Amino acid sequence: MKRATFVASSLDAATTGATLGVGLWVAVTIILAPTISKGSPAWSAAGMLGAFPWLVGWILLGFMFGFAWPGVAAVLPRVKRARKAKGAGIRIVILGGGFAGVASAKALERMYFFNPLIEITLVSDTNALVFTPMLAEVAGSSLEPSHISNPTRTALHRTTFFRARVTDVDFERRVVVAGEDELPYDYLVLALGSVSQYVGLENVQHHSFEFRTLPDAIAIRSHVIEMFERADRLEDPTARRALLTFVVAGGGFAGAELAGAINDFARGIVVDYPRLRNDEIKVVLVHSRERILPELSSSLARYALERMQARGVTFKLNVRVADATSSTVHLDSGETIATETLVWTAGTAPNPLLRTLDLRCDKRGAVLVEPTLAVKQHQNIWAIGDCAAVVDARTGVTCPPTAQFATREAATAASNIRAAIDGRAAGEFRFRSFGSLCVVGYQTACAELKLPFRSEAVRFSGLFAWILWRGIYLAKLPGAERKLRVLIDWSIGLFFPPDIVQTIDQRT
Repeated sequence: MKRATFVASSLDAATTGATLGVGLWVAVTIILAPTISKGSPAWSAAGMLGAFPWLVGWILLGFMFGFAWPGVAAVLPRVKRARKAKGAGIRIVILGGGFAGVASAKALERMYFFNPLIEITLVSDTNALVFTPMLAEVAGSSLEPSHISNPTRTALHRTTFFRARVTDVDFERRVVVAGEDELPYDYLVLALGSVSQYVGLENVQHHSFEFRTLPDAIAIRSHVIEMFERADRLEDPTARRALLTFVVAGGGFAGAELAGAINDFARGIVVDYPRLRNDEIKVVLVHSRERILPELSSSLARYALERMQARGVTFKLNVRVADATSSTVHLDSGETIATETLVWTAGTAPNPLLRTLDLRCDKRGAVLVEPTLAVKQHQNIWAIGDCAAVVDARTGVTCPPTAQFATREAATAASNIRAAIDGRAAGEFRFRSFGSLCVVGYQTACAELKLPFRSEAVRFSGLFAWILWRGIYLAKLPGAERKLRVLIDWSIGLFFPPDIVQTIDQRT
């Protein structure tokens, strides 16, 4: 079994290497070399034909390098154990397997890949990194769940992965308590992420779906299908409309993308239920502010609202969800919505474990850190991502809890850990956002990009922004295999209707 797993890992790495070989062929053989020797790239038919043998060579080189890499990675731990016997190791422990935690582990791997005296351990209660920007497409049945998740053990080659839930951290003894195990550390990274915040609405918490993890998206998709199955058996039009009403609380990126995905999914599968009509479907987005998508400019937010309204989404602005039962949602305006589907995206809070530890936190419960991301009043501890109150040293503004900031914070934290080990001064966190992308329905998106040579953001909307969204996030999706699978899913979606196979039996 181990041999088969090793061969599969080698073939996967070889495929990735061959793909990189194509890119190197274009960059080196087609562009760089002709430009240096002749002054212009070889883009003629004859030039491309002459460069074809180099393409084969680059692909073979990448394939052989990728195929050999897992073997090299398998030998390194033995070398590590042999060299470690000659001296004491330095233990770096990372808590959290989200964007921030995995990115910090990868950065430390690059720094210390061939140094066996540096032990890197990542602790997480899930064994896969979910690419959350595509989570709404899973709920909307556009993508298969496993295609946007990457196993943590596969992504990290030099890090020891420990699957467990962290329950305590003893700062005096320098020990992390995870389940029944204790993990000693010399340097600690807190990247515990965030949880849904219901601001005391216990009934809402009990009767609503969360939308943060892959199981959440799978459950929402299966629940929508179950509502159609139940509605198809009913004769009462009022009861059918209640089942086919879907309420999303929160008009930020997550809420808007999910509302758009559910709306497209529901209206796409109604053809499979001849007794149901399209006008019986209702998707309601409830938001406490006067406009949705506060992260974007007012013009893009207005465009998103108008396009979603044209597709059939109903908006309830300047109101909040006040209460909920199994069959109704109550708004603070006094309005009641008959529905059995409420998805909560209206608020998040840092991991509640942080409040139980000896840490200085802000009102939200986020850990207060120095500009270097070091935790205040503690030595050799850093906090990054959603669980930290990070202030950009360049702007003095608190950083938003987004993936692009989390990954850059991770790189800074890893660099400062290395500086602490080497006895050098730490650097401050500075990052200029690249902008924001939000898809609000099929072939419709909003994009606000911040380019280095422009003072104002460049804004796009519509089909071009949708293509841009897919292209950028496909490039950012980890793993060549996952990229290919997602691309195949998208291609199939162009020609076939959404799949209505339930992966969870909602009746149980």
